[in-house]
Amino acid sequence: MASAPQLPLFYNGLEPLSSETHAQYKVKPSTVAPFLANQHAVPLTVEEFPLVQRHMPIVFSSGDDAIPLALMGLNEGVNVFLDDSGKLIEESIYVPAYVRRYPYMLARLTPDAQELSLCFDPTSPTIGAFDDGDALFEAGQPTELTRNILQFNENFEQAAARTAQFMNEVRELGLLMEGEVTIQQDGVEQPFIYRGFQMIDEQKLVDLRGDQLRKISQSGLLPLLYAHLFSLSLMRDIFARQVRLGKMPQPQLTI
Repeated sequence: MASAPQLPLFYNGLEPLSSETHAQYKVKPSTVAPFLANQHAVPLTVEEFPLVQRHMPIVFSSGDDAIPLALMGLNEGVNVFLDDSGKLIEESIYVPAYVRRYPYMLARLTPDAQELSLCFDPTSPTIGAFDDGDALFEAGQPTELTRNILQFNENFEQAAARTAQFMNEVRELGLLMEGEVTIQQDGVEQPFIYRGFQMIDEQKLVDLRGDQLRKISQSGLLPLLYAHLFSLSLMRDIFARQVRLGKMPQPQLTI
């Protein structure tokens, strides 16, 4: 089992899925994600920008190795789209692929391994040697469920690679800037100011040379950048949701 410091968000351990060791394992369908209930920011792939921009703000994490994130709350420990059990408050809300991937992921079993293996988090309550549920293996062979899980994870890895390329292009163009959003609440004199994330510098985007703009337009990069910029208006929606839930936002966003 991998050690905790090396594990990505949500994962408490990783174990390679095996037709021998896990021959009797089944999956229990679940409509709740308790691991997400207190998570305010979730990694995104670029393919998801057009969908996510309608539901929640898209920002970029701080630091040199920034990644795109969907904001589900304005403070650590707050997720305005789920109740305390991890159930969606509104069924129409888009759930990022990173969340839907859990408890599975593709990983290298050794540092020098060339291939990725399908693994799962053994601490997840949705997979195990249950009496009821959907089988992962039959007669030593992966079931359709397992094949679909593998395909989803392969698609996710490909999307993650495209996202990394997207971020490289954004950095090369020097478009990232420290983010700041000010929200003025009715009846409150002091505005709430959120920092601690990165965003696209719209002025730098406008000032790009014609050949640069043409290149990012043809590559599909430009509409993704504007999807991010348009989504920032939803910061106020997240703020209002937190107020309604009685979880008054704190004036500092940390990602």
